[in-house]
Amino acid sequence: MCKSPDETIVPVQTYSGPQLEPVFCFPTAVYTIKLPQYVDAAKTVVTEAIAEKKKTIKKMNEIYPLIMTDNLHTDPRMANLAAFIGQTAWNILNGQGYAMQNLSTYFTEFWCQEHHKHSAMEQHVHGFGSQVVGFYFIDVPKDSSVVLFHDPKAGKVQLNLPEADINQASFASNIINFIPEPGLCMFAPAWLAHSFTRHAANKPMRFIHFNISVQMNAAPTACPMPSDVEVI
Repeated sequence: MCKSPDETIVPVQTYSGPQLEPVFCFPTAVYTIKLPQYVDAAKTVVTEAIAEKKKTIKKMNEIYPLIMTDNLHTDPRMANLAAFIGQTAWNILNGQGYAMQNLSTYFTEFWCQEHHKHSAMEQHVHGFGSQVVGFYFIDVPKDSSVVLFHDPKAGKVQLNLPEADINQASFASNIINFIPEPGLCMFAPAWLAHSFTRHAANKPMRFIHFNISVQMNAAPTACPMPSDVEVI
């Protein structure tokens, strides 16, 4: 039942005709997969990289206490993980309907972030040609940050009605959260805004944050001319 402006009770109208068929326009997807087989190698590489990075840090940032390494995808010990991520990003774009036949994916960034207590990541997107972004989680202590993805439809966010249950992902949701775990790998469109809540654990959280772009494949080389043909 619902109330009209004059507070009289009016019955809720029901529809008994043909059922509506939903057509999902402009969908947004976040992809997840568990890859525990790469955690040990990744942990070894990032531990070394972070130790080297700490040598250059005089004082930890008090607002965002985190350490970020240089790119790590060229380390031979990361080759299998990097290859899987690069190929999977290509598969995602191809499956979404993009013409990928003459395009290849490549990493623009593949760094490790070590977030200490009270660190966070503000809402942002990745531009400058990135197509796919993602995370590979390595160390996730209890009370770690939670990954947040934000509704990209500005008009819907502005006019949104109250959600019936904020704990359920629905068409009404403005934010969808994911709880990380070691070995979890996530992929999302680079234009989809994401953020991390405050890290509440005493032990640091570590993950690889990667950005992937695309480039045209090299054009085939011209066939050599036969030796008995004279070029004038």
